[in-house]
Amino acid sequence: MGGARDVRWVAAGLVLGVGACYCIYRLTRGQRRGGHGARLRPSPSAEDLTNCSYDDVLNAEQLQKLLYLLEATEDPAIIERALVTVGNSAAFSVNQAIIRELGGIPIVGSMIINPNENIKEKALNALNNLSVNVENQEIIKKYVKQVCEDVFSDHLNSAVQMAGLRLLTNMTVTNDHQHMFSRYIADFFRILLKGNGNTKVQVLKLLLNLSENPAMAEGLFSTHVHPSFLSLYDGRMAKEILLRVLTLFQNLHNCVKIDDGLVLRSSAIFHKDSLFFLLYGQECAQRMRALAHHPDVDVKEKVLLIT
Repeated sequence: MGGARDVRWVAAGLVLGVGACYCIYRLTRGQRRGGHGARLRPSPSAEDLTNCSYDDVLNAEQLQKLLYLLEATEDPAIIERALVTVGNSAAFSVNQAIIRELGGIPIVGSMIINPNENIKEKALNALNNLSVNVENQEIIKKYVKQVCEDVFSDHLNSAVQMAGLRLLTNMTVTNDHQHMFSRYIADFFRILLKGNGNTKVQVLKLLLNLSENPAMAEGLFSTHVHPSFLSLYDGRMAKEILLRVLTLFQNLHNCVKIDDGLVLRSSAIFHKDSLFFLLYGQECAQRMRALAHHPDVDVKEKVLLIT
C-alpha cells in the first residue's frame, strides 16, 4: 500500500511540475507579446475549445474535454464545431495517437450515421485526418463498409461524398485493407463516369492506389465498366484526369507483363464488357495512337510507357 501511495505522489509531482513549466511558458510568452503583466487566461471549457478564435494546439486534457462534449451534447451546432476542432487537431501526428488512446475514434466514427449532413461530413473529415496514422486505420477499417454505402447513395458530387472518398482513398494507400474494396470497384467506376472533375480526380486517386497492388489487378480487370470509360482517354480531357487514367492503364499493364498467364486466361475469366477488354480493345488502341501525338510531354511519355 505504501508503495502505491508513493507512486501516486510521484505522479502528482510530475503533473504539478509540468503544470508549473507550462505556466512559466505562458508567462514568458505573454511578456514577449505585450509586456503588460502576466495574466493567464483561465482554462478553457470544452465549448470554448470549439471557438475558432482559440489558437493554441490542444493537449490531451483538452482533447478529452472535446470527446466528452461530443458524447454528452445533442446540440447539432456544438457537435459540428467540436468535430471540426477534433479534425483540425488530428492534422498533427502526435494528436492522432492521443485521440486513439483516449478512445476518440469510435466517438467520432459514431457520428458518420448522423442524419445531419453537416455533422456527417465533419465526422468523415476528422476520420480522414486520423486515418493517416496506420494504427488508427486498424480501428477505422470497421467503418469502411458504411462509408462506401454512404458514398454511393449520397448526392453526386456532394460534400459528404467527397469527404467519404478522401477517407477511403487514405485507407487504400497501403495494401493492408484494399481487399475490403473488392466488392465496390464497379461502383467506384460508376461514380467516376458520372461525377464532376473533382469527383473524377478523387475516385481515380483511389483506383490508382488499388492498381498499384498486383493482388488487386484481376479484380479490377474483371469489373464490368461502361464503354463510356474510354471517353476519358481523350486529348481534350483535363490533364489531371487524363494523366491519372493513363497511369491506371500503365499500372494494370505492368501487372499483365508480370503475369503473362493473365492474358492467356482473359477470354475465360473476363467478360466482354470488362475493363480488361475495354483497355485492350480496338477503340482504346486507336485512342492511344492519337494520344501519342498529344502536345503535352507528360501525356506522350505515359502513352509510350504503355504501348
